[in-house]
Amino acid sequence: MVSLSSAMKILISACLLGQNVKYNGLNNSILDNQFIKRLQSLNLLIPICPEVDGGLSIPRVPVEIIKGRAIDKFGKDKTKHFQTGAKKAVILAKKFNIKYAVLKSKSPSCGSGFIYDGSFSHTLIQGDGITALALKKIGVQIFSEDNLDSLEKLVKLNGNL
Repeated sequence: MVSLSSAMKILISACLLGQNVKYNGLNNSILDNQFIKRLQSLNLLIPICPEVDGGLSIPRVPVEIIKGRAIDKFGKDKTKHFQTGAKKAVILAKKFNIKYAVLKSKSPSCGSGFIYDGSFSHTLIQGDGITALALKKIGVQIFSEDNLDSLEKLVKLNGNL
């Protein structure tokens, strides 16, 4: 068993931990996942919601990325909120020497690899959310709820659990 004082912390989207912070006031809980339960029991998870941390309300108008800008469904530019949330995530990552993050797939903040195209039609395109991109730039490896097994193998391989 790893000691908590020397343990590696992992950033995780708060919605994945059951916090009702999504744009619609709900969550995307993955608390039934045994690996996540173990990390949580060891106090290794640091929850973030870049959108709320950036000053957006719960609930809020849906936002998608259009040409690098965070634009809500009514055409209002929310990029500054997303950038503020991303900066706060980067500060946390640096403070805790974060190497890994589990972020909500497809999100305009947290999506990694694929995000919605800005048409609000559920069409995916290649790209990263604003926070995922900011964390990648400082060397944080991003995982989503869809590839937790890869993170689990990596953490175990590196002797962190």
